[in-house]
Amino acid sequence: MTSPQSTEATSVVFLLDEDSDFFAALTQHLGTGLAPFELRDFEDGEHKLRPKISVRGRDVYIVHRLTGAPALSTNDRLVRLLFFIATLRDLGAACITAVVPYLPYARKDRRTKSWDPLNQRYLAQLFEAMGVDRLVTMDVHNQAGLENAFRCEVIHLEGRRLMAEAVMEERDGLPLVVMSPDTGGVKRAERLREMLQQMSDDEVSMAFLEKRRSEGEVSGDAVIGELRGRLVVIMDDLIAGGTTMLRAVEACRHAGAARVIACATHGLFASGSAVLFERSGPDRLFYTNTVSRPLPEGADERARLLRVEPQLARTILALSGQRVDDPDPPLNH
Repeated sequence: MTSPQSTEATSVVFLLDEDSDFFAALTQHLGTGLAPFELRDFEDGEHKLRPKISVRGRDVYIVHRLTGAPALSTNDRLVRLLFFIATLRDLGAACITAVVPYLPYARKDRRTKSWDPLNQRYLAQLFEAMGVDRLVTMDVHNQAGLENAFRCEVIHLEGRRLMAEAVMEERDGLPLVVMSPDTGGVKRAERLREMLQQMSDDEVSMAFLEKRRSEGEVSGDAVIGELRGRLVVIMDDLIAGGTTMLRAVEACRHAGAARVIACATHGLFASGSAVLFERSGPDRLFYTNTVSRPLPEGADERARLLRVEPQLARTILALSGQRVDDPDPPLNH
């Protein structure tokens, strides 16, 4: 899944993802071919990954979605990326940027119990030990935790413009409320509210849901904010099992919401997430293709996929020195 790229180019882009649609879309929006490489999987589960062009003195971008179909685990994908970063460093790349739309292990950024691990910090140490110069990622669970864990440059992208444009298409004249499903996500929801406010002629208000999690059990359903007769947009960074989002949807309905749209940048859709497509689920569910996992069995037309390849391509082009008209620049630039 490679295409020729001029060996005269100062910047090269590798895409390690096996999804042909993702490959085609990224190529289209970059306006150039992706750099060729060879991948060999061995019978014992090991692999070899090497570039098929010289990277010496070049600005190199590696795009890889680290969570996907079960055939290749997150850890398998992570090892491939880390080894490839180290390989390119050994081969003399001038600057290496890892473009990882969804960063795994980012939810464990602090100790909430005695002797807890700090997985995000350990992940950062692995990236830096392999020689990465820059990380590009999207809508992490806690941006402050991300920036504290990584010592290299971090570019943090958002999916809020994609979400806001999709919401405005579904508005149908209803007054808008943006809700965070917990107090920890209020800033993320507020930034979506600001985006919707720019697109709306009337006031877009905020609400949030009280939520407590202990031993994997989620409790609390008190709604702070006025929802009656409104279109409520619930914004979260990800959907895994779906319990947090479903509780928020049910709380909105009990509070009199006219319609409920669930938005999550990363659709992990783990076991049990099919409940979101039952009768009590949201009226619409927007998610992006930062990961390549399929929708759960039983999913219906309420789910809408929003594609991130244009935003990733604009970011890569801008970082490589090309003029790009980006309507939603990274948070830290």
